[in-house]
Amino acid sequence: MIEHENKELFEQTPVLKAVVSLEVPTVISQLITVVYNMADTFFVGQVGDPNQVAAASLCLPLFMLLTGMANLFGIGGASLVSRSLGKGDAEHARRASAFSLWAAGCAALVYGALVYACRGVLFPLVGANEATYDYCCRYAFWVIALGAVPTVLSAAFAHLVRAEGYSKQASFGVAMGGVLNMILDPIFISVLRLEIAGAAIATLLSNLAAVAYFLLLIRRKKGDLILSLRPQDVTLTRGIPGEVFLVGLPSAIMNISGVLSNICMNRLMASYSNEAVAGIGIAKKVDVLNYAVATGMSQGVIPLIGYNYSAKNYKRMMAAVRTTFILSLSVAVLGTVFLLTGARFIVQAFIDDPQTVYYGSRFQRIICVTGPCIPVAMVIITMFQSVGRKVTPLILSMLRKGVVDIPAMFLMNHLVGVMGIAWATPIADVVSMTAALLCFLPFWRKLRKQTA
Repeated sequence: MIEHENKELFEQTPVLKAVVSLEVPTVISQLITVVYNMADTFFVGQVGDPNQVAAASLCLPLFMLLTGMANLFGIGGASLVSRSLGKGDAEHARRASAFSLWAAGCAALVYGALVYACRGVLFPLVGANEATYDYCCRYAFWVIALGAVPTVLSAAFAHLVRAEGYSKQASFGVAMGGVLNMILDPIFISVLRLEIAGAAIATLLSNLAAVAYFLLLIRRKKGDLILSLRPQDVTLTRGIPGEVFLVGLPSAIMNISGVLSNICMNRLMASYSNEAVAGIGIAKKVDVLNYAVATGMSQGVIPLIGYNYSAKNYKRMMAAVRTTFILSLSVAVLGTVFLLTGARFIVQAFIDDPQTVYYGSRFQRIICVTGPCIPVAMVIITMFQSVGRKVTPLILSMLRKGVVDIPAMFLMNHLVGVMGIAWATPIADVVSMTAALLCFLPFWRKLRKQTA
């Protein structure tokens, strides 16, 4: 059973207070994750070598697939856990958590081994050349080959712990790993002079620390947490694997499509210069600030939406969605203004290379212009995942990344040149938001009739 304080949070706490208590820790952990990812780029940039910054950007798509894997099992499992708890079925929730964790760990292990074994083929495919290939190998060995399992498990643990109402504890684990990474980055990169390999080692160690924290949390709260690590609780029956996969798939597809999108973008940029690759890498990492806030707010509220939808408390569920929309959109507008006005200063803080700063600042202004569109699409996609919808969030996720922006990159590159490649992102954001609203409005009207 859920502890009384969490049951009260889901059922009785004023909606604004409940939403904020779930979202704020999640947003903070997301922002810290973004900051420590940017810290890698920042400290590598202090080496003064655009090729190393470019290599980190080229490896990013392969690293992003780990996030997609974590979301596949973590968000899919979290949605099923919260809905099972809303129905009062603790046994189903326990088995769903066990399946999600063990499947995530095994998938990550296989992925890490395959990526490094196939590096001779994969790295040139993502845009590596003679100047960046060796740097890519050094980075990927630590952060993907050895780091895949802790990276995926730390994120999956956070989703599943949050599903039971322990948002602060989940976010602390993620944030702790991020802060540790930022502390270790300058030590390994500059003091020990490991350069790009040092950034990867810092990431590996921080994710291992986060996994250790969650294991200790589970042990300390044994009897309170439904979450199970026991292999005997893993089941391939009761519809659990299919439910986890299908609900988590949209988030995974969004990441996979984002990987393909980044690969295409990097390859197109590489046809101009390594400075252009480094510039777009910095701009994309900075723009993730808006995306992180939207992701944190939407993922944070998953347990509240899923629990109340399963309990048929549609009025409370709708209030949670409405509140999340208002909060996330307000923050996104402020973030967009900041990124637009401070573009050159922000990029220059990463690397003092004139050509890279030129590209990066212009790319950043283009990419972030549709920042307010992101939370609209993200909240709608996550809402559909929370209630167990499968096809709708999948289609919306594919629209946001892959279906629209990849063709737009090639078209805009042909029409406008290097700056046109960056314009594909805002084009995709507008299309994605429009499609999400068209799917959302009929569902919302149906809920309103049921609460009338």
